[in-house]
Amino acid sequence: MTTPESYDPSSLDPRRRRLVFRAQHRGTYENDLLIGDFVKARVATMSEAELNEIEAVMEFPDAELADWLTGRKPIPAHADSPMLRRIREAALNR
Repeated sequence: MTTPESYDPSSLDPRRRRLVFRAQHRGTYENDLLIGDFVKARVATMSEAELNEIEAVMEFPDAELADWLTGRKPIPAHADSPMLRRIREAALNR
């Protein structure tokens, strides 16, 4: 996993840089941290399929994502995905 000190955005392709920016600028501080830190730490090694999955997760509204990622509410069936569960697991183990 990438540490903040070793993260180098200049080494990423444009799609990955945009994804990191988008993940860190969600609109709520809580999601900026939960999603942004997850993406920043893993984006350099994610496959194209994983990038697609992250982008799909980030289409959900911030309030819903915050509830799901913190465990305040269960992830509903229509939103459940392996990537969303990975992000939630990382968020709960911070």
